[in-house]
Amino acid sequence: MTDPTDQAGANAADAPIADLSFDDALAALQKTVAELEAGGQRLERSIALYERGVALHERCAKLLAEAELKVQQLVTRAGGALEAIDVTPDNARDAE
Repeated sequence: MTDPTDQAGANAADAPIADLSFDDALAALQKTVAELEAGGQRLERSIALYERGVALHERCAKLLAEAELKVQQLVTRAGGALEAIDVTPDNARDAE
């Protein structure tokens, strides 16, 4: 039986970093860090892994920031129901 996380990891390795979901980017980052920590790579491979790790970290940070903005942008409608407003960092309003 195939582990679904292995399949997700394979898909994440093929997809451009900008298209990865948070979970896929985090899994790819963890795999990249583990490979770097294992050592034994040529210098060029280590540099490529480090660059990929930085890009994956930035993707995760961006997605977390967007999720935080969505949570901050929840507004109360009449009757106390919550409504989520889609926002991006560029058009977020002050949450205060």
